[in-house]
Amino acid sequence: MDIMPSESEMFEKGFRNRKAVLGAPHVEKSWENADSFNRPAQRLVTEYCWGEVWGDETLPFRTRSMLNLAMLTAMNQHHELAVHVRGALNNGVTPKEIQAVLLQAMVYCGAPAALSAFRTASAVLKEWSAEQEKQDGAAE
Repeated sequence: MDIMPSESEMFEKGFRNRKAVLGAPHVEKSWENADSFNRPAQRLVTEYCWGEVWGDETLPFRTRSMLNLAMLTAMNQHHELAVHVRGALNNGVTPKEIQAVLLQAMVYCGAPAALSAFRTASAVLKEWSAEQEKQDGAAE
């Protein structure tokens, strides 16, 4: 996807970070589907969340991914949790570590929130495993 030259440096950094974590197809689809009503929200998320916050190198992406899993569990944000489980896997977080994050969230956020998060994460992990097997089979 071409980024217009008028876009800010922080937007460009955020767009790169966002694609690195969530995958280019997901991010490009989100940007392309943005309309005049929600494009300002997409721009803000890209510049501030992904450019400024994720762009701060104090915490590695892997750590940020695990924090997001816990916070999204606490907020019962299942759609975003699914997106960020995939992002965590892209950042090298293992299924066992995802499980540990969700178990800890269960203690602090409550069983209903964490059980919902486990269902969401399980579905993503199944999809991820199937995709990995398909890629491994294609490589042979």
